Amino acid sequence: MSAIHPKIIEVLTHTFKVPAAEIRPDSTMDSLEMDSLAVAEFAVLIRETVGGDGDFDELPKGATLADITRFIDATAGGGELRGGEAPMSNAR
Repeated sequence: MSAIHPKIIEVLTHTFKVPAAEIRPDSTMDSLEMDSLAVAEFAVLIRETVGGDGDFDELPKGATLADITRFIDATAGGGELRGGEAPMSNAR
């Protein structure tokens, strides 16, 4: 499993208040009720966490969390995760 996967779960549950039971590899941002602003904020938070310079606009609209994890792994180039708690958001 990818090192970024737990961080994705942390950001979704703590920052965006997505119930952990709803977070599955086949979940999409739409199925998690993340609007375009929340998705943009998620992208910024993940980029700050792992570094990398990937553009989330390159992902297809219906990308699953598994797709997003692979994309982040590829664009972050295996970079180290930055520590710290997930920031809070008013989204959702």
